[in-house]
Amino acid sequence: MRFMPAHEILLEAKKLRRVSDSLNVLSTQHAPLAEALSILSGNVRHSASLLEVLVELRLGPEPGFEGASN
Repeated sequence: MRFMPAHEILLEAKKLRRVSDSLNVLSTQHAPLAEALSILSGNVRHSASLLEVLVELRLGPEPGFEGASN
């Protein structure tokens, strides 16, 4: 198995954060689904954070990459 460079993994984390933001916006626009979309948004954001932590612990900090603070 070929390992992805840290930069590529961190880009995927950024994509997940954008998906989380989109789901959060949708949760404010669709009351019947608000709770479920909000939960999904949080889970996706949590996955992005886990990816960032994994990269930092296993591969070291990526120069020039600013992870999200939340």
